[in-house]
Amino acid sequence: MTDDFTEEEKLGFYKAIYSRRDVRSHFTSKPIEDEILSKILHAAHHAPSVGFSQPWNFILIKNDQTKKKIKESFQEEKKRSSQLIEEPKRSKYLSFKLEGISESPVNVCVTYDPTKFGPFVIGRSSIPEAGLYSVCCAIQNLWLSARTEGVGLGWVSILSNEALKEVLELPEHVIPVAYLCLGYVDEFAEKPDLETAGWLPRLELKDVVYFEKWEDKENKDWLSIQKMINENLDYA
Repeated sequence: MTDDFTEEEKLGFYKAIYSRRDVRSHFTSKPIEDEILSKILHAAHHAPSVGFSQPWNFILIKNDQTKKKIKESFQEEKKRSSQLIEEPKRSKYLSFKLEGISESPVNVCVTYDPTKFGPFVIGRSSIPEAGLYSVCCAIQNLWLSARTEGVGLGWVSILSNEALKEVLELPEHVIPVAYLCLGYVDEFAEKPDLETAGWLPRLELKDVVYFEKWEDKENKDWLSIQKMINENLDYA
């Protein structure tokens, strides 16, 4: 496990990153094999965590009635959030397919438990949110592992956390962080759906990188990488 990655392994790693998609449709009826699902969950569980606290839990869901209740929350929240934008964007937003709760064979709710291993966690005293960040690392591991196994994943964020806590009977102190839809798909889109739909553009790397200080894009100590970034090298 300590050996360097081969060139082929590196290419596989970057392929998983650049071809990962937030999947909302194209789910097939093919079930996810238990061995594959187990591998994906193991990858998630090996994410880094603040103070080695491993503050995540994974609730696996396939019951249709549970999915129905969660989808009802999605529909309510989508309607509510549509009131925050004006036409014609509102109609466009409402037309988007933004979840695959019923269509995907497995749903997973990833939660954050701040009480795991007690009140003191190394590294969390100054930045309490580091526990939540750790759970997000686990979700990213899960997402990339799923893509590597040919399994589509969609993160449904248009949900009420209170509804999730009630339907899934979560303890008061446990926070739902992500509700994920997993399943095999007919295809992985070439580009993210919202980019294809023209909702928002993909920013270039040069638009989001500063050097030494906020908004410093031309620091002379970083000329070489500035040139590479401006060329916008991209595997995607």
